Amino acid sequence: MEEYLSKAIKARALYEGKYLLGTSLARPLITKKLVEIAEKEGAKYIAHGCTGKGNDQVRFEVSIYALNPDIKVIAPWRIWDIKSREDAIDYAKEKGIEVPVTKEKIYSVDKNLWHVSHEGGDLEFIEKPHNTSMYDIVKPLEMAKNEDDIVEIEFREGNVVCVDGIKDSIEIIEYLNKLGGEHGIGIVDMLENRLVGMKSRGVYETPAGTILYAAHRELEYATLDKETLHFKESVVYKYSEIIYNGLWFTTIREAIDSFIETTQKNVTGKVKLKLYKGNVIPYGVFTENALYDKNISSFGFSELYNHMDAEGFIKLLDFL
Repeated sequence: MEEYLSKAIKARALYEGKYLLGTSLARPLITKKLVEIAEKEGAKYIAHGCTGKGNDQVRFEVSIYALNPDIKVIAPWRIWDIKSREDAIDYAKEKGIEVPVTKEKIYSVDKNLWHVSHEGGDLEFIEKPHNTSMYDIVKPLEMAKNEDDIVEIEFREGNVVCVDGIKDSIEIIEYLNKLGGEHGIGIVDMLENRLVGMKSRGVYETPAGTILYAAHRELEYATLDKETLHFKESVVYKYSEIIYNGLWFTTIREAIDSFIETTQKNVTGKVKLKLYKGNVIPYGVFTENALYDKNISSFGFSELYNHMDAEGFIKLLDFL
């Protein structure tokens, strides 16, 4: 959580404005453990089952070489006679290996603590809506709860420290995935640009991430100045691309993390959100670090602001 998800939450990293990077964030952790075990066992090779069209082959292999360039990679999809997912299913059947997919339900599914992703099958027809029966943790809106829930999320310097009294980070994600899923929150249907140069459609379920991003956004609106907030958003676009492209173990990712950490010093407080029928609605921000002052911003009378001063500002702005 702290090494990967917390960084994503503080950045509010979204690839192409939609994807919460559930698969992308998991790959550096998996690769790090693979390399650790390979080194412990004295293994010279690491094998993966990624297709030759996907992003994950790049994420795994770039990370492996970054951590230990002496380890070699075996990629059966690229060196054996496997040309499709159907071929892979036939191979597994011939070898007596049970796999959780069939040719009738051929979705490629990736599930971890942060999300569930679905690709392939009828999703390859972009003119058709996706089938909600594929959902694993999110209820379709037609089946979502009819009563709202109010959730309270506490941050300290951008880090999630408590949600409705829960302080363990893993339990927080599990709790919000369940609660958000009951409200139909966290579905993204996206036609994204893959790293390898083609477009691919995916359906992602990320209830906890959607809720935490929304809460963090509201707290940043209250605690970050305009210039920092706007510049951070421009940097995070590149940051999300770096994560998506599998470049976690790079100097630029670490450098952007350092910048983001600096922006989070005053992002401390609590946020309440209302969850209802796929919506995450702001319900209150509570922080001692707010830059908002109703005595200045109010449309009512204020001794702190002279409305006549705006005339000079407008005239100066005309020269910019």
